[in-house]
Amino acid sequence: MSEKNEIVQAIEQICEEKKISFDSVIETIEAALSAAFRKDFGEKNQNIKTEFSASTGEIKVFDVKTVVEDMDLEEMEKKLEEVRLRKEAGEEFEDDTKRFNPKTEIMLVEAVKINKKIKVGDELIQELEIPAAFGRMAAQTAKQVIIQRLREVERETVYNDFKDQEGKLIVGTVQRREGRFIIIDIGSSLGVVPPEEQMASDNYKSGQRLKFLVLAVEMSNKGPQIILSRSHPDFLKELFMIEVPEIAAGTVEIRAIAREAGARSKVAVFTEDDNIDPVGSCVGQRGTRVQTVISELNGEKIDIIEWDDNLEKFIANSLSPAKVQSISLDQASHKASVQVKEDQLSLAIGKAGQNVRLAAKLTDWKIDIEGAEIIAVEEAENPITPEPVVDGAAEVVSEEVSE
Repeated sequence: MSEKNEIVQAIEQICEEKKISFDSVIETIEAALSAAFRKDFGEKNQNIKTEFSASTGEIKVFDVKTVVEDMDLEEMEKKLEEVRLRKEAGEEFEDDTKRFNPKTEIMLVEAVKINKKIKVGDELIQELEIPAAFGRMAAQTAKQVIIQRLREVERETVYNDFKDQEGKLIVGTVQRREGRFIIIDIGSSLGVVPPEEQMASDNYKSGQRLKFLVLAVEMSNKGPQIILSRSHPDFLKELFMIEVPEIAAGTVEIRAIAREAGARSKVAVFTEDDNIDPVGSCVGQRGTRVQTVISELNGEKIDIIEWDDNLEKFIANSLSPAKVQSISLDQASHKASVQVKEDQLSLAIGKAGQNVRLAAKLTDWKIDIEGAEIIAVEEAENPITPEPVVDGAAEVVSEEVSE
């Protein structure tokens, strides 16, 4: 089998395996061959273009020039020198001097000597004789360049494909660990989950299939870097987008999310449709919708609360499941002072302050709960051992929903 046929087979195999456009590969090969010919056999003022036939492996080389009007080169040089001097003097003016590039252009008087019917604006294409030496070394020289250029094409294809998926969910298979990073097989490429984007409740066992948020796609010297996340708030948002048709349709909107991945999240939802219960839509009948999300998150607790434009009511909702007695807002310090009954105090604060901390993050207000210092002293005297997260044992906390 000839080397040319080997190249053709290699192209077809690469296109099939890497899902690269066949035309883009041919363009890459032609550019590589042009560069190789120009370097070793081309002349100074030749504009080398190459045609490569995938079916036969045949290579043709051309010198391509655009036909331009005849010019007086000496007069043109004088005008260009005047332009240069005026620019150096800082003079402002419109430079309309015609220029001639002998590499890409040919004057009409010379062009008609080669083709009598040619006119200004046409392309003069002259096929060049291929030296035997180029024919022998073309395949080997081009192979190396082609492999490099194909890598670039593949990287660009992967980058563009996944760049379009930023902010969306994809399914991947856990491949391996590299230090604290998790490497994920996502089909045509590999993604990476940095430590800060991992959920502590995930085991990341090799071969395990999980959903991930495409957090960012960046191009580096080594190719596209696809950063995946399971801890980002948008990961939770996209899960609800899948499970709740009202969110996907836009009739129910997620206005804010506060999340401590793997432990607990608060989701504020809103609708302008009076006939729709936004919290009930997210919870689902008998909690089916939210339980599906919880299962994907390995039992992460989720509080679904209703967004309210009334700030006091929204802050009160954010402290759910605790019942709030009164709220006093200090706009200057951006602080809300909250009063709850004594039997609601522990509930409002939450274990290790988690409930009030998430409420503050959700509302973007500092929240002080009167009597919190008492709970803090009690917790210091009787530290709580964190409960292990058990899949399926998560508690859904939301406003009461009538079925």
